[in-house]
Amino acid sequence: MAAIAAARLGIGVIAAVRPGLAARSWVDRTAADGTAALVFARALGGRDIALAAGALAAFRAHDQAELRRWAGMGAIADAVDAIATVACWSALPKTNRLLVLAAATGAAVVATAASRMASGPIPTPTLELGLG
Repeated sequence: MAAIAAARLGIGVIAAVRPGLAARSWVDRTAADGTAALVFARALGGRDIALAAGALAAFRAHDQAELRRWAGMGAIADAVDAIATVACWSALPKTNRLLVLAAATGAAVVATAASRMASGPIPTPTLELGLG
């Protein structure tokens, strides 16, 4: 669960800091360099940073209910990304739309599965050296 949140955090930071790069993964290069695409890419980056921060805080607090809640919210956000891609399908570049749809759908499925698997206490990683 922490790995999923960390990946989302990385994607969010990239989108917030390099919005043109994030936008080009979804729309064509000309549209990606427009002000609207840059604003929306940064906004999506902020959304992913917030979702990741919530999930990571729940993970650190060993709060299963909150962890399920944050994972579920991430699943909803990713599903909406997939729906938005399908809604604008014909206007998006062929390769981009396939990759974004696959990534968004896959992320929604993984986040949904993670939210359902989060039950019981969160394991605390330990390091056992086996010396002695």
